[in-house]
Amino acid sequence: MYKTIVEAVLAHGQEPGLAEKTAVGFKGVKISYAQLCSQMKIAAHKLHTQYGVDRGDIVMLTAMSKPEYVVMLLGAQYLGAVTVPLDKKSKEKNILDVYQFINPKLLLTDSKAVGAETVSLKRFYQEVLEAAENGAEPKIEYTLPRQEDVAEMLFTTGTTGTPKGAMLTYRTLYASTHNTWNGVGMQTSDVVLIPLPLNHSVGMRVLRTSLYVGATVVIQNGFTFAKELERNIVDFACTALVCVPASIDLIMRQMQEQFVGILGRLRYIEFGAGSLSYDMKKKLVSLLPQTTIFNTWGSTETGGAIFLNVSERPDKYMALGKPIAGVTLKVVDKDGQEVKARDIDTAGRMVLKGDMQMAGYYNLPEENAKTLVDGWLYTNDMVYTDDEGFVYMLGRADAIINVGGEKVSPIEVENIAQEFEQVRECGCIGVKDPDDTLGFVPVLYVVPEGSEFDGNALTKFLSTKMEAYKIPHRYIVIEELPRNRMQKLDYKMLRKMWEENGDEELMNPVIRAIYNRHSVRDFTDEQISRAKLEMIVKAGIYAPSGHNMQTWKFTVIQDADTIAHFREVVSEVAKEKGVYFYGFNNPVTLLLVSNDRRNDNCIQDSSCAAENIMLAAGSYGIGTVWLNALKTISDEPKVRELLNTYGIPKTHIVWSTIAMGYPAKEPKALAKKMGVVQWL
Repeated sequence: MYKTIVEAVLAHGQEPGLAEKTAVGFKGVKISYAQLCSQMKIAAHKLHTQYGVDRGDIVMLTAMSKPEYVVMLLGAQYLGAVTVPLDKKSKEKNILDVYQFINPKLLLTDSKAVGAETVSLKRFYQEVLEAAENGAEPKIEYTLPRQEDVAEMLFTTGTTGTPKGAMLTYRTLYASTHNTWNGVGMQTSDVVLIPLPLNHSVGMRVLRTSLYVGATVVIQNGFTFAKELERNIVDFACTALVCVPASIDLIMRQMQEQFVGILGRLRYIEFGAGSLSYDMKKKLVSLLPQTTIFNTWGSTETGGAIFLNVSERPDKYMALGKPIAGVTLKVVDKDGQEVKARDIDTAGRMVLKGDMQMAGYYNLPEENAKTLVDGWLYTNDMVYTDDEGFVYMLGRADAIINVGGEKVSPIEVENIAQEFEQVRECGCIGVKDPDDTLGFVPVLYVVPEGSEFDGNALTKFLSTKMEAYKIPHRYIVIEELPRNRMQKLDYKMLRKMWEENGDEELMNPVIRAIYNRHSVRDFTDEQISRAKLEMIVKAGIYAPSGHNMQTWKFTVIQDADTIAHFREVVSEVAKEKGVYFYGFNNPVTLLLVSNDRRNDNCIQDSSCAAENIMLAAGSYGIGTVWLNALKTISDEPKVRELLNTYGIPKTHIVWSTIAMGYPAKEPKALAKKMGVVQWL
């Protein structure tokens, strides 16, 4: 078999039946294996002749989720250079920290990095494409590297302190690739969708494996919008998806009834960068009976090493999986002595050995001495195994909670709590016992499923599933769990939240109402009472108003015929004028917020009032959606005539039309962009 990914791509690029097959897909771009092979050679030639890159040199490059990253990565490794992928969202300081630590020959990036010698990745790739179009494929020989040579460095940190780069040799990558290949049964015919960062271990090993076996890899920039996921699965006829556990719930909520139809097309889904919860494993196997679900444990230092075919082993839902052939696992105590760990009381630290392990951390001898001992790679994960060799994860060694001498696994608490119908997701940490009798006690941060959460009901549920000492002493309701770049639960941030706020309920009713408001477009026929509507409209009247002018007007429509006529007129005019007007399904009530255009603050005042109204409606369990068409077409003759019949003055613009009613189904909770806040 091929010894490197480069050797595999070279072979695929000349093999009948594979050469013209799509190797890399991205939006409307499709690159065949023949094209990828040619572009790789051109990139290698340019790196060598223009920038002097040679065997053993270090090449840093921004891991864009685009074809240029794949081509540059292969081009550098064609020369035997060491590639160092960087997170495409890295801040300038982080880039410079790594740059100064490893002193690379070249930095390919379009990010700001003052003080570093950079080459535009985008421009470089454009030159590669131009050369390829001109048929200028250079003659450049590929020499197989030694298996012990370092091929790649993946940095596990770098946000603070000294960067920590795991050195992956060609032997490491070969073993990691074969582990993934055998672990999920990837086939040449597969079309694998990767919506993960390509500087991270999970995305990189799946990318390598796909190219190694001659499959098609489809690149996507994250999971934020399920629509893009759906489009890629359909357009590229994807057969496989690699995912992180935290993203699947978001995908479910965004796709709703389309989830099964879209993801059910896939042959398999692999989950990495964390373990699926017990509840989610059951749910996925039930919803997607024709799609094989895999859960993989791995790390930057090992690649994928432990695999679980969730679909085949429902009796092992609580397990992490079994080590793949070629990976040896043992459990050791705090003194490094191997132990027979069969439960939480005898659990110990997980230690691994195999060709898939890293050669060490770059230029960190003290870290290497602690992590690599006598050929074994020591993790900080606490585990035990069963008689079949399945591994059960309790959490990081420093996360295990000692409650009066009893060990509590946060993962176990989270898995069981997530079975409760009112819990969407949760995170468990240990905190000092306020009564100072048990040492530490568990607390649980909870993201509710919907707007209701009953802590007493959860305690009652947990008491039937676990020992009393494991039950959290406090539930803290939050809107969203803190997660890192790979969507892993950030326990450090949970502890920081506890240190800063203790058991203070951050999600008070007002905050919860704001966070839980989502657009609702499908309503039941149940009418809203006059008393509730009066309270809701009054919330609009209590909104802030510039200079307290209060020039707004609120028009409430509940008559079905009047609503139908409104829809007919506005839809007709909106279509004529090319104005977007959708989501107007079957509301039992319409509320028009208009304001005098002569008031300079009319838009701002109306927006504040509309938001108050929608939040107030949500507090009663009433769904709303904000429709914007009238702000553009209020003065169109047919619309103005209609507004006149409602008594809305000619000087008024209808800045917001709010459709409302009791939701016919759970609204979509779309992802929010969190990287828009700057703290100074």
